[in-house]
Amino acid sequence: MKNKYSLFSFIALLASLVVLVFGVNVKAEEKTYTIGTDLTFAPFEYQNSSGTYIGIDVDLINAIAKDQGFKVDLKPLGFDSAVQAVQSNQADGMVAGMSITEERKKSFDFSDPYFDSGISMAVKEGNNSIKSYDDLKGKTVAAKVGTESATFLEKNQKKYGYTIKNFDDATGLYKSLENGEAVAIFDDYPVLGYAITNGQALQLVGEKETGSAYGFAVKKGQNQELLEKFNAGLKNLKASGEYDKIINKYISTGKDTSTEETVVDETSFAGFLKNNWKSLLDGLWMTIKLTLVSFVLALIIGILIGLFSVSPSKVLRLIATIYVDIIRGIPLMVLAFFIYFGMPGILGFNIPVFLAGIITLTLNSSAYLSEIVRGGINAVPKGQMEASRSLGLSYHRAMQKIILPQAIKIMIPSFVNQFVISLKDTTILSSIGLIELLQSGKIIVARNLQSTMVYFTIALIYLILITALTKLAKVLEKKVN
Repeated sequence: MKNKYSLFSFIALLASLVVLVFGVNVKAEEKTYTIGTDLTFAPFEYQNSSGTYIGIDVDLINAIAKDQGFKVDLKPLGFDSAVQAVQSNQADGMVAGMSITEERKKSFDFSDPYFDSGISMAVKEGNNSIKSYDDLKGKTVAAKVGTESATFLEKNQKKYGYTIKNFDDATGLYKSLENGEAVAIFDDYPVLGYAITNGQALQLVGEKETGSAYGFAVKKGQNQELLEKFNAGLKNLKASGEYDKIINKYISTGKDTSTEETVVDETSFAGFLKNNWKSLLDGLWMTIKLTLVSFVLALIIGILIGLFSVSPSKVLRLIATIYVDIIRGIPLMVLAFFIYFGMPGILGFNIPVFLAGIITLTLNSSAYLSEIVRGGINAVPKGQMEASRSLGLSYHRAMQKIILPQAIKIMIPSFVNQFVISLKDTTILSSIGLIELLQSGKIIVARNLQSTMVYFTIALIYLILITALTKLAKVLEKKVN
């Protein structure tokens, strides 16, 4: 009897320990939410010279996550792509200076407003001819696509008689003013204030227009738990004074920004490289990884489809024709959007952005490589196949021993050319949030606004890389021939 009690006591103790240990672990396990954001929208979200994501939105979501006990996986997708990521369930929510509008409420559920925005008009520094909206008649003005500024311009276009030009990002917007494409630009007042503080030759004109408030957004009817946590955390931050600290850190006077930004000098080329070499190298490494992995996979699929296209079998030739026609008929960016944003709706699970990029480039390149294979094989005189068959070789043996060795020599220059094209095509993948070389540059420009210097450097890196590949290809071609 005593032994039975001892056994029960031991089991109970063991069970208690298991519950205690695992219970604590379960409690300690914090849920991670994927949050889409822009990261080219300073001072709300951008990357500093140390490569850290900062800004009002970033600091707020991190502080709220800490307050409410969850983790944040921040995805720098760009505004439009972040919207699509939430709609396709690739992201649980988005924080990107998103204005709460009646139109957007049809697709999103918003948190309580966390920032009262407003839009301002800016002209080139020293331009005193534009003093009010009445001076814009017959002239061109600009704003970013899908923003409250763009809506304001469309609403008042007839009244003031200007022409509107829309841009995808702030870089194009500011350049349009600098190049004289537009006489005035419209944007959120903290954003314009940040640009002026960081050396943009702008001046604000007139009073700011009262705008909509910014809100954290989730897909309509989904992730209500996350929305409640955001609202509860925001309320706690306002009560504790943490919210004011975050806002004042970036726009306390309308001129001040992060102290770190005022210390770093990126107006010189040396200062720019010193602060950003790591980000550029990371972007370059991502570009190279995407190109190498996708090209190897595309080569395998392309050779297979290419052999199908010259096969005696009608079925195999039909498969090759359908594959090539479908893939070549879809623009690369549309293919990337479909795989990353569209496929999760069909498959029922999300595709990591790197994998989506690899699949996109592989499918696209393989279609063109298969045509290179088909052309290379057809370039070998038909008489050689006929002679091989008449000597008793099978189709596969003749292809392996006689045709392909000659065809490969013909294909090599085209293979190298397709590799270079694949490398350039990686820039399109920035539209789904992959931080390759170009996207790294965009993020840097969003912070330092030195677009000429940044894009010149990126162009130089591509030029050196592609020239080296081309020279290597010529050496390889000489050796093979």
